[in-house]
Amino acid sequence: MTLEVPQVFKYHIFTCSTKRPAGHPRGSCMERGAQPLWERLGQKLEAKQLPGVSMTMTGCLSFCQAGPLMVVYPEGIWYHPEKPEDIDEIVQSHFVEGNPVERLIIVPQR
Repeated sequence: MTLEVPQVFKYHIFTCSTKRPAGHPRGSCMERGAQPLWERLGQKLEAKQLPGVSMTMTGCLSFCQAGPLMVVYPEGIWYHPEKPEDIDEIVQSHFVEGNPVERLIIVPQR
């Protein structure tokens, strides 16, 4: 039996908002500069008013040393943006044009 599940969002973006104390052995995305990136992502998505695209701030995504991290479903693409221009490129290329940004994709390792 195959279960048909309707797709609620074309793209659902999860961004890590974990903040650990400075010097914590695992580090954290917020400690690595995620906050301004996620703010920019939210602003860009709101400005473009893309139907079917949603952003959700999450807790730890489990790959702290690779942060800042975001993961996009349904593809399960992990991004490691480092600067505001990376966010702009992801929004335009992936969410507007449907082309993932290969240079920013990572396969996280623990």
